[in-house]
Amino acid sequence: MMFCVVPEEMAGELYDRLVDYYDGDPNMEVIIDRRAAERRSPGITGGAAHRREVRDRRRPRIPGEFPPLGDTAA
Repeated sequence: MMFCVVPEEMAGELYDRLVDYYDGDPNMEVIIDRRAAERRSPGITGGAAHRREVRDRRRPRIPGEFPPLGDTAA
């Protein structure tokens, strides 16, 4: 399902035309965005984000040195 979101300020101009345009497409729905304000307050991360632990997922390096490559006398 896909949504065509129309801003409330443009609903009178666009909504009916878009509904007619997408009338034959069962996977498309035209909706009007009526949100009055943002749902998230500034500074609030929500969920478990404030407890998130960043870890290095790479394998640890094997201790030691690399063996010499080829003939080093040349």
